Amino acid sequence: MNSSLTLRTIATQLGLEDLTAENQAIDPPVTVGYASDLLSDVLAHAPAGAVLVTTQAHLNVLAVASHVGLAAVIFTGGVQPSPDVLLRAVEEGIPAFRTLCTSFDVAGRLYALGLRGGTR
Repeated sequence: MNSSLTLRTIATQLGLEDLTAENQAIDPPVTVGYASDLLSDVLAHAPAGAVLVTTQAHLNVLAVASHVGLAAVIFTGGVQPSPDVLLRAVEEGIPAFRTLCTSFDVAGRLYALGLRGGTR
């Protein structure tokens, strides 16, 4: 496991588009990842501090991310969250990123960087 990964390192290494530049000061170490499109699964199992990989891009994703205490959300498959979703991400202090890559590919690339999955 790579304990030296930060959000900025992940974003740079994966070529992620930063959707919430206002949150650039937020750059915590990231030690766990979680991939799911089922928000009830994220609520029940994602650990605090995880990076969520998902294709879901609606306001409930940010509500769940805030409740769980996620470090960031990576929207995959070219999904573009609406302006209200991005505004909520900024308000909640949750960095949000976007990529054209699939969730499968992002999870694999995170694993290759040393990030591992986990649950609470």
